[in-house]
Amino acid sequence: MRFGINTFLFTSPFTNDSIKLFPRFKTWGFDSVEIALEDPAHIDPALVRQALDDNGLVCGSICAAMGSGRDLRGIPPEQETALSYLKSVMDVMPTLGCGMLAGPLYSSVGRAGVETSEAYAQQWELVVKHLTTLSAYAGQAGLKLAIEPLNRYETDFINTADRALQMIDAVGSTALLLHLDTYHMNIEEKDPVKAILQAGDRLGHFHACGSDRGTPGRDQINWRKINSALQITGYTGYVVIESFTPDVKVIAKAASIWRQIEPSQEAIAVEGLEFLRDHMK
Repeated sequence: MRFGINTFLFTSPFTNDSIKLFPRFKTWGFDSVEIALEDPAHIDPALVRQALDDNGLVCGSICAAMGSGRDLRGIPPEQETALSYLKSVMDVMPTLGCGMLAGPLYSSVGRAGVETSEAYAQQWELVVKHLTTLSAYAGQAGLKLAIEPLNRYETDFINTADRALQMIDAVGSTALLLHLDTYHMNIEEKDPVKAILQAGDRLGHFHACGSDRGTPGRDQINWRKINSALQITGYTGYVVIESFTPDVKVIAKAASIWRQIEPSQEAIAVEGLEFLRDHMK
């Protein structure tokens, strides 16, 4: 199993200056960096790639930042903005040496309300159309996309692995896979292990986060069963720590981190990685 760290734990937005984090990530023992890329214009991808190489790291994944105004099921300008943003991220991924774009690619995070069945069906068809376009774009570049179900407080659109897999089936592209996160599964899945097994070889990306969005292992998740399920599916992707603290204000607000869940950002990274290496083989 290979392990990564999401940059949202330490910074937002990710810029050229953020490469100063890489030596710390390497010292702590991570294999990869998951760059939360809010805007590709914020970075020189060749510079970032060189810094990764210099520190013996890879960019195992890009975490899409689906903020307000980026919404594949929104009004037409929001759809176009989302499409343009996601394509622009894919355009820099080959230079970064990254093959996976993951996250809730289908809608703005935080859009959660009551929709009529008719409105939801129309939105579903819009997202199918746009993800079909994006999957073709990814496939032509040799890239993969992975859509992430979020909890009910962050989206009303796709909350479970089963629903995400229905979207993947509707799109029908081998470039589109599933991204699961232990925090969201802890809220939404009747049985997270069953969700992982249902995903099978369509599981493309995995986030490891405590049940309170803190350090993996300092929580109530049954990590032994999670590991067993991943082994059964033959998962060979990265297991990425995606946790948050109040230190990065904009992300803390977006993720509703109102209190100090863990002692520090470094504690989440170091103790989380140590736990995962001991419990996920």
